[in-house]
Amino acid sequence: EGREDLQVNQLETQIWIKPEIQKTDVDFSEILNAIQEIAKDVNIFFDELEGVNSPSKDDDSLLHHGNLTSTSDDASRLEVVGEEVPDKNKTNGLYFRDGKCRIDYILVYRKSNPQTEKREVFERNIRAEGLQMEKESSLTNSDIIFVKLHAPWEVLGKYAELMNVRMPFRRKIYYLHRRYKFMNRIEKQISRFRGWLPRKPMKLDKETLPDLEENDCYTAPFSQQRIHHFIIHNKDTFFNNATRSRIVHHILQRLKYEEGKNKIGLNRLLSNGSYEAAFPLHEGSYRSKNSIKTHGAENHRHLLYECWASWGVWYKYQPLDLVRRYFGEKIGLYFAWLGWYTGMLFPAAFIGLFVFLYGVTTLNHCQVSKEVCQATDIIMCPICDKYCPFMRLSDSCIYAKVTHLFDNGATVFFAVFMAVWATVFLEFWKRRRAVIAYDWDLIDWEEEEEEIRPQFEAKYSKKERMNPISGKPEPYQAFADKCSRLIVSASGIFFMICVVIAAVFGIVIYRVVTVSTFAAFKWALIRNNSQVATTGTAVCINFCIIMLLNVVTSETLIIFFTEQPRTESEWENSFTLKMFLFQFVNLNSSTFYIAFFLGRFTGHPGAYLRLINRWRLEECHPSGCLIDLCMQMGIIMVLKQTWNNFMELGYPLIQNWWTRRKLRQEYGTQGKTSFPQWEKDYNLQPMNAYGLFDEYLEMILQFGFTTIFVAAFPLAPLLALLNNIIEIRLDAYKFVTQWRRPLASRAKDIGIWYGILEGIGILSVITNAFVIAVTSDFIPRLVYAYKYGPCAGQGEAGQKCMVGYVNASLSVFLVSDFENRSEPTSNGSEFSGSPLKYCRYRDYRDPPHSPVPYGYTLQFWHVLAARLAFIIVFEHLVFCIKNLISYLIPDLPKDLRDRMRREKYLIQEMMYEAELERLQKERKERKKNGKSYHNEWP
Repeated sequence: EGREDLQVNQLETQIWIKPEIQKTDVDFSEILNAIQEIAKDVNIFFDELEGVNSPSKDDDSLLHHGNLTSTSDDASRLEVVGEEVPDKNKTNGLYFRDGKCRIDYILVYRKSNPQTEKREVFERNIRAEGLQMEKESSLTNSDIIFVKLHAPWEVLGKYAELMNVRMPFRRKIYYLHRRYKFMNRIEKQISRFRGWLPRKPMKLDKETLPDLEENDCYTAPFSQQRIHHFIIHNKDTFFNNATRSRIVHHILQRLKYEEGKNKIGLNRLLSNGSYEAAFPLHEGSYRSKNSIKTHGAENHRHLLYECWASWGVWYKYQPLDLVRRYFGEKIGLYFAWLGWYTGMLFPAAFIGLFVFLYGVTTLNHCQVSKEVCQATDIIMCPICDKYCPFMRLSDSCIYAKVTHLFDNGATVFFAVFMAVWATVFLEFWKRRRAVIAYDWDLIDWEEEEEEIRPQFEAKYSKKERMNPISGKPEPYQAFADKCSRLIVSASGIFFMICVVIAAVFGIVIYRVVTVSTFAAFKWALIRNNSQVATTGTAVCINFCIIMLLNVVTSETLIIFFTEQPRTESEWENSFTLKMFLFQFVNLNSSTFYIAFFLGRFTGHPGAYLRLINRWRLEECHPSGCLIDLCMQMGIIMVLKQTWNNFMELGYPLIQNWWTRRKLRQEYGTQGKTSFPQWEKDYNLQPMNAYGLFDEYLEMILQFGFTTIFVAAFPLAPLLALLNNIIEIRLDAYKFVTQWRRPLASRAKDIGIWYGILEGIGILSVITNAFVIAVTSDFIPRLVYAYKYGPCAGQGEAGQKCMVGYVNASLSVFLVSDFENRSEPTSNGSEFSGSPLKYCRYRDYRDPPHSPVPYGYTLQFWHVLAARLAFIIVFEHLVFCIKNLISYLIPDLPKDLRDRMRREKYLIQEMMYEAELERLQKERKERKKNGKSYHNEWP
């Protein structure tokens, strides 16, 4: 009987019509087709007949130095008579020997490897799945064998349907929203004004970019039964190269290589050394003798190099659609996020630069810096034991002016702005991601059920339980074992963080010891600037320790301390979180010390607090601790970004240069150009084992550095912007020219990194509140202006209200009260001709002759209360603004929501009309042929 199956998806209605089954008692064709479908899903193991009839994959007699040896089916190698194959296809290294079958995937192994039997079984199963194969020995090393794989149309269609690969089937119909006359007039005026302006220089030339058909067409999951619905101009190019490689990789991941339920997949063969490498090919060379403007791009790799990876286009937008088509959605999303982050840094960098320039313009009008520079009669107490001399307050005039550049009236505004900016950045990224997901057909894409990690299987193969999704038994980790491993993992990470804190403690001891050493130095330049020299050298040593801990301990120990998750994505999330936590603490621990602990717990002259009852804790400069924090952030940020950029590009460049140098020595200058594409790609560097982890980690740490202490260093967004403009092109150059082509993989978003960004945004509000309240002098100045200054009780806080602030912020100390080990070698007679009786220090304490000598004054408690109040008010205000912005900005743009609804409606109509048209044509053909059937669909 005729049957009608209706399957409704979220975006489309698929109407499948099965042909009428002839009325017979037994339909042998149906039974035969079912048996064939079952047989296709069963892998072939140790088939003796096939082993006799087909040659062995490791048979040296079939391999010739530089000659192709085909092991594909004879039928697939027969060329159609009269069909000409371009010679270019046979020589460019992208096709089989016949010049027709495009190479979709490359496997590499060594003949000397003992895993021969596993490879033979694996390659027999490859042919059983319908893939075609050719083998060739390397031109540079006869021990290296390249296995070239090609997926015919039948295999691509079958697995594209199983993997729900969305393909174009109808051109998009664009429509305009109905607008009011007033809006139309405004748009006309805007367009007229734009006509006077120069053309947008950042846009790419549309003539050089290919017409990416997927973006202008409605797409639907591929189906062989509905193949007439899809736009197929050429079956060889219908599936692009990235999709073909992804399908072949999907097949290879599900083929067995040995007896046993867990002996399956290409990844296991790579891990046990059966194969040395596996990768898809680049689409030819990225360079060309001809100009792309006159002759066009030779391939997509050449186009990406000219329009994306070249330094000449640093100011242009990225061709994200082309990046996605060549490298896949996961890498495309990374560059989309990086570009969005870089674009959002422009307003932050502009406002930060404005705050800095505001400090420059108001420098001459700052009452505090004027008083510091004019305080020639105020003598400050030594900042270290014995060797540090007494000093005039006016000697720190330069540092007071530099401090004003970063700590001025606009600092609080900038801190609030950056907290709001972080929220706006994340909220608008969600909207941007939604648009990208719609354009790239990721809205309804769901990750398929992941395979179990081999390490998990090996560890827990004895215990099994039923998988609720697949209904198959799988290894199971007991709850008690999971908890114990979690405790061990947390303890290991805690131990590593303690190692970082110990390193910071070492830096603190270095600063305490070195400041006295520099104070007794022979060179006057260092002796007079001992504290700055101490801070600068400590920051450089701290940077070296940071990089050393990153290289030596981070990845190895974190992998060791990471628990055994079930799937690869769970392991990546666990590894990412632990690695980020360690790197974040390693990078920012010393910055936290300078911001919140330096000079806070030193005691006072005559009663200094000491480290291990030996070393006197370091004090802040007479102009404050903010200058130390600025130096720490500026030096670390510049050095780390420079080092990362060198390692990202310099390391693969040096390795590839060394490989090319050896090839030139052996084969001359013309040898490298005559190598086939698989040989060239094999000589490139593989993508790192953690994928995009290093790229994301670098940018996320930079985001934290840009937001967490931005109140102390407003130029951080500007430095980040300049670095990211270079970073985009460096990463693009690395992906296009220095790395093997990574496998195209899909992803809907940036994963766990988004949650980490949200956490950094929350932490930045808290830290900036403490930086303004504790580290800077904003609150003490405010309290003095409203309570103790000339304008007290008048409600004013201008520069005239700050007269006398410096004197009010300094306490008096009797020199005779110094401890023996703290007493300076000089008596200060060089200032007044007689030994000093009193010196000043930064604090709010009573004079030595008061009833309670050196006790806290009332002003100290007022300042402390104001600081606590500011922290509470600032945090609540900024968090309210952040939550309000998050509520007001929808995750999905309204126009995108309307487009999605309209597309759903149009797809349903198109599918229904196309199916109805096909059935009507079939009925007309039956009538012409004189055939009639019952139960016809109308």
